[in-house]
Amino acid sequence: MLAPWLLPYCFTILLGLLKLCLAQYEQLGYPQGYPQGYPEPEQEQYTAPELPADTPRIQLRLAGDKRKHNEGRVEVFYDGEWGTVCDDDFSIHSAQVVCRELGYLEAVSWSPSSKYGKGEGRIWFDNVQCTGKEKTLALCMSNGIGVSDCKHTEDVGVVCSDKRIPGFKFINTMANNVESLNIQVEDVRIRAILSSYRKRIPVTEGYVEVKDGGKWKQICDAEWTKHNSRVICGMFGFPGERKYNARVYKMFARRRKPSYWDYSVNCTGNEAHLSSCKLGHAVAAKANSTCEGGTPVVVSCVPGRAFSPTPMTGFRKAFRQEQPLVRLRGGAIVGEGRVEVLRNGEWGTICDDNWSLLSATVVCRELGFGSAKEALSGGRLGQGMGPVHMNEVKCSGFEKSVTECFFNKESLGCSHEEDAAVTCNVPAMGFQERLRLSGGRNPYEGRVEALVERNGSLVWGTVCSDGWGTMEAMVVCRQLGLGFASNAFQETWYWPGEVSADPVVMSGVRCSGTEMSLSHCLHHGAHLTCPKGGGRNAAGVSCSETAPDLVLNPQVVEQTTYMEDRPMFMLQCAYEENCLSTTSSKTPANSYRRLLRFSSQIHNNGQSDFRPKAGRHSWVWHDCHRHYHSMEVFTHYDLLSLNGTKVAEGHKASFCLEDTDCEEGIEKRYECANFGEQGITVGCWDTYRHDIDCQWIDITDIKPGDYIFQVFINPNYEVPESDYSNNLMKCRCRYDGHRIWMYSCHNGGSLSTETEESFPGLLNNQVTHR
Repeated sequence: MLAPWLLPYCFTILLGLLKLCLAQYEQLGYPQGYPQGYPEPEQEQYTAPELPADTPRIQLRLAGDKRKHNEGRVEVFYDGEWGTVCDDDFSIHSAQVVCRELGYLEAVSWSPSSKYGKGEGRIWFDNVQCTGKEKTLALCMSNGIGVSDCKHTEDVGVVCSDKRIPGFKFINTMANNVESLNIQVEDVRIRAILSSYRKRIPVTEGYVEVKDGGKWKQICDAEWTKHNSRVICGMFGFPGERKYNARVYKMFARRRKPSYWDYSVNCTGNEAHLSSCKLGHAVAAKANSTCEGGTPVVVSCVPGRAFSPTPMTGFRKAFRQEQPLVRLRGGAIVGEGRVEVLRNGEWGTICDDNWSLLSATVVCRELGFGSAKEALSGGRLGQGMGPVHMNEVKCSGFEKSVTECFFNKESLGCSHEEDAAVTCNVPAMGFQERLRLSGGRNPYEGRVEALVERNGSLVWGTVCSDGWGTMEAMVVCRQLGLGFASNAFQETWYWPGEVSADPVVMSGVRCSGTEMSLSHCLHHGAHLTCPKGGGRNAAGVSCSETAPDLVLNPQVVEQTTYMEDRPMFMLQCAYEENCLSTTSSKTPANSYRRLLRFSSQIHNNGQSDFRPKAGRHSWVWHDCHRHYHSMEVFTHYDLLSLNGTKVAEGHKASFCLEDTDCEEGIEKRYECANFGEQGITVGCWDTYRHDIDCQWIDITDIKPGDYIFQVFINPNYEVPESDYSNNLMKCRCRYDGHRIWMYSCHNGGSLSTETEESFPGLLNNQVTHR
């Protein structure tokens, strides 16, 4: 037994170890929100600040050209006038004071030099120096309120955390200026009231409630407008609002005594979040706790087609992009991606100049999602390949499509490094709660455990790993909100998992990769069959926030194609690697093979390096060609007749994955000489020249005519990528017996559906290995 005097020391050591454990997750990108099953850091409760009597009374708001709702130019209301804050001496500690005064848990970052646009009016604070502990920006050291030598080009901006301070209470110290203040509450929700809506997923209709001071309150409908409803629906992932049966809700309000919030709401309808709306008038509650107008606000939202409300057990739809003019590419989760628009039959990107939350919201609503959570710039979700169709996009917010918005037709000199992207609000479908990763060293990896119904109750169990691969792992990572799959595991003996969840509850899983939930994939249902059983052989995954994206340059193929007759005695190495057609085995050594040759330039346009699946310990040395193979098959080359029948084929193992060249400012990282590391760096490309062995198709046996030439990169999906639809490239090919031409070369998904259908062969993103 421990001596009593040792107990305080043991407690201190344990506390230190706990802090170290939590610190490891901060490095994984989870300082504010941990995935389910991992401990949340303790959150302090909000207490109203007690300010000295001589403290200047100010109000704050975030304004300007926002990329997300919880960021913007810092604006201060004082002495009846809105003004700004200068960036001189501003720091993250000052940003912390601003964010907490606005009700956010903490500051994420701050930006100088009017990143969010130039403000107007007075510059109320200059040379602000805070410790981070102050209760209001007015208590920080500065030149004095209104004393400044700055210009509005120096207006400071901040980015605050998504999370609000628990128990935060909106305190209005400027009663005469209510209408110019942003709404600051702890949380917002739609609460289903009618029994028929309480059973539906997602929740589309009910009371609008705000959490203020730790208590949920309804809003009086006296000054409520359709614009307010539009903003609320957008926040919860719905593109629009609709009418509802008001009579039923009036009856309900008479039976239950509502608790009203102190203010009304004033939105224009364009806001991406309620916190960007302005406060309306203060509501004077009557003695019987009713308000003028008599009932709490109700909204009824229209979900996008992919999110039709239905009981969870009946939800079987796979997510499909159906919008003909706009699409998202390269995103890890549903409702996220690089924005691409269709113009003149060709898909292209949008330049991020002036890209705003307003324009991003038009895109999101157009695609059947809600308002935009974030407007991303700088090719953050990977770079596109085609033309840049739009620049300096400016939307009013009520357009049906982003293609209707104004843009600068004269200014299209953007590179794909400036491709715009969005993250949209999507409805809460509850998918994340029906899956978990267990036994991993961090929240991003582990054995896959699913929650399923068995004999009328919900139980956790494992997924059979028989046939488990990249596509299935991608769906798991998306469902859990953990990004892309980096690995799919068929053995998980090194991850203990929950012992109670050892039995197999799902088998025969086959996913196309577009599903929102693992339960939407094909699987055996109640009749399980799993040859190796679960436990040690249960399916597992590791996830990553980023992924590579390989894209072939079609112009290089077009420009380098030619035909060569090569003697068989010079093709011995290629013969050993099965790079010739089967008839070559009967060909004399002094005869010739006719080869269709071309160069391929494969770019990594994603967000992380492309690395071979196999570790270097398992790479195979090829003595004839004097190189290591790091992937069994890296590309397929096929020649198809116009009816889609394969007439000739080639394949290339990865001779060596390396950075042949890179964009300006990016350094090469991979070189396979001297058994070096293999891969393709983001922003670099690997060029296989036309004069390399196996960089061809053997066309000795085909007749002159018109064909389709097709290249498929990473055809077995061995390495996860953010977008497989562009791994396919097609060309039209004409062979007259003496010469050969390639024309109309393009990547999969780069042309309109009508144009693409005129090319036979594989469909985009078609799984070929199953």
